[in-house]
Amino acid sequence: MTSNQTVLISGASGLIGSALTDALRSRGSEVRRLVRREARYADEFEWDPYEKHIDDRAFNNVDVVVNLSGASLGDGRWSDAGKRILIDSRIETTRFLADQIVSAASPPTAFISASAIGYYGDRGDEVLTEASSRGPEGDFLASLVAEWEKAADAAREAGVRTVHPRTGLVLGPGADLLDRLTPLFKFGLGGPLGSGRQWWSWVDIDDVVGSIIHLMEGDHTGSFNITAPEPVKQAEFARTFGEILSRPSFLPAPSFGMKLVLGSEKAEALGLSSTRAIPARLTEMNYEFRQPDLERSLRKALAN
Repeated sequence: MTSNQTVLISGASGLIGSALTDALRSRGSEVRRLVRREARYADEFEWDPYEKHIDDRAFNNVDVVVNLSGASLGDGRWSDAGKRILIDSRIETTRFLADQIVSAASPPTAFISASAIGYYGDRGDEVLTEASSRGPEGDFLASLVAEWEKAADAAREAGVRTVHPRTGLVLGPGADLLDRLTPLFKFGLGGPLGSGRQWWSWVDIDDVVGSIIHLMEGDHTGSFNITAPEPVKQAEFARTFGEILSRPSFLPAPSFGMKLVLGSEKAEALGLSSTRAIPARLTEMNYEFRQPDLERSLRKALAN
């Protein structure tokens, strides 16, 4: 990607969005941020995807649109109302952005629209690449992610190069996963979740940012698994986490306790399911991972 490109980002205040904004600006790119409040700075543009409103100036001479909108999967229980928030914050926002891209006076050349490895569902020890099938219809997260990607169809069908980064468990300072696990481990309550045999496909924030920038270049289209090359069993993740914090990590957290606190469906999807996704397409493209080692990634994230 040339350094003088203009990039429009939704979800720029989140973990990935903030890091991506900093990285792009350090390369000399102009970054514009969509905000769901009154714009306060010159780089901010107001929008409300639910009311179908956006400041049209945001798209002036934009080269790439990066869509990172979406409510956190970890917040609240997955009640009907909670699920509706997760659905609308992804699908409605993506569909609205895709429509705006198509109708722009000068459409961007690329639409990078977020996705997740939840697409594959609970698959045990099966190695999952971008060619793998989606999870079953009854899997809420798999269905949500599939619809999330489809919501970008208007841009794709209009000939705008469309890419879906399917991110794994993101590790970095302020990551939701680490914020939830750290207090448990510090009080000696950390350990394997359930059996601990489920696969966790993690990825360092530096590689999320690096891969998104990499995908802005060239003519790449379709979905890409954004995960470290080597997923780990959850028990290994817990052991590594405990060693870094010098806390015990051998007492398992019983699955029934997680289900009681989070609700059965949410506990299964976010902690107990096994998704062994690997970044096959990134590897084929010779993407050079910046932080492929779990321990180093966790130490870096927890040092902040």
